[in-house]
Amino acid sequence: MTTETQFPATVDVAVIGGGIIGASTALALARAGVRTALFEKGTLACEQSSRNWGWVRTLGRDMPEVPLAVRAHQLWTDIQARVEVGYRRNGLVYLHENEADAAANETWLREARAHGVQAEMLGRDAALRLLPQSERAWTGGMYSAGDGVAEPQIATQGVAALAREAGAMIYEGCAVRGVEKTAGRVDTVITERGAVRAQAVLVAAGGWSRLFCGNLGVEFPQLKVRGSALRTEPFDAGVSLAINGKDFTVRKRADGGYTVSQFSASLAEIVPDSFRLMGKFLRTWIANNALVRLRFGPRFFEELAIPRHFPADRETPYERCRVLDPAPYARGIDQAWNRLVHAFPVFRQTRVAQSWGGYIDVTPDAMPVMAPITQAPGLFLASGFSGHGFGIGPAVGETMAALIQGKQAPVDVRPFRLERYA
Repeated sequence: MTTETQFPATVDVAVIGGGIIGASTALALARAGVRTALFEKGTLACEQSSRNWGWVRTLGRDMPEVPLAVRAHQLWTDIQARVEVGYRRNGLVYLHENEADAAANETWLREARAHGVQAEMLGRDAALRLLPQSERAWTGGMYSAGDGVAEPQIATQGVAALAREAGAMIYEGCAVRGVEKTAGRVDTVITERGAVRAQAVLVAAGGWSRLFCGNLGVEFPQLKVRGSALRTEPFDAGVSLAINGKDFTVRKRADGGYTVSQFSASLAEIVPDSFRLMGKFLRTWIANNALVRLRFGPRFFEELAIPRHFPADRETPYERCRVLDPAPYARGIDQAWNRLVHAFPVFRQTRVAQSWGGYIDVTPDAMPVMAPITQAPGLFLASGFSGHGFGIGPAVGETMAALIQGKQAPVDVRPFRLERYA
């Protein structure tokens, strides 16, 4: 996608960040007739929005996110009808190996059905009919035929194309350095190409959101977790649904291969913010020590060198590093691949084509902030999606567009307030 040639002096809303959340919000605003400009320091979806697993799921979400997930399927359907984003409802299953797995999912499903989730519990035989020949002793699964996937490598670009078609302006390679206020209200973004006045500003900057907010004096407790995944060469394993096998995940790709990962293929790299936010994250680290592994390495010193406060009239950290591009965690994805091959030997017939890493923006309770910032009127935040953001992206965009316009949000946003961390 090319950069806009004309640069605006004034817009109604400035969106900071060209991932799935920023692009979806720009789309919803533009369709409502709001003059919107999106600014991305790198290229669209250059970070986690193109590096995730591609799941569009209702299953297994924290209950406040479930209405967003249900609505997202409707919006993905509308988007796919207009532009190719690889969206398809080919099913998703969370497999069980024992009665405890089944009981936990049964409890979750009982509550989720009240929010419109359509899923079912499967016994052993019904679950096995969905799978390739397996060496694991699966006892059943929680299955949603209506859940599915979209393709991260093209989805955000497709949404952005629709946003531009609706009138949004999109500027790639244009970092927002900061904001200015008048009478205490945020009303201007300072970009590397100049100042743009705006009635409202949305920060949807993924792993950069804490730094941006902190430079404005807004405390946002967010850390980054390095996730990893791999893809296979094109291959037909006889399965098209997405599978959560507890210690591995796999889903069919539009290019004919499979994306493979596992929840424990993630590293929480120890950085200076790890100590600043220890009080808020310690309980989460302890509860998830089997899923996220702490590591000390060069990233500590890289982030130590990044200033926490800086002026907007000169080069900023957003221009010095336009794309977070970490190496994959080799041990984690090797484990995921070995576990997949053990569970489904048919995958021995293909090979790994590529692996990659990406930084997931996480919060202490693994739920996002989607809210106006009370101490900075005119500023809104949509970040901290903790690996859950891609699938609900269009619904988040719809919700944030409503909040920014002062309208009733389509879902209950009270659980997503920033003040819950006070």
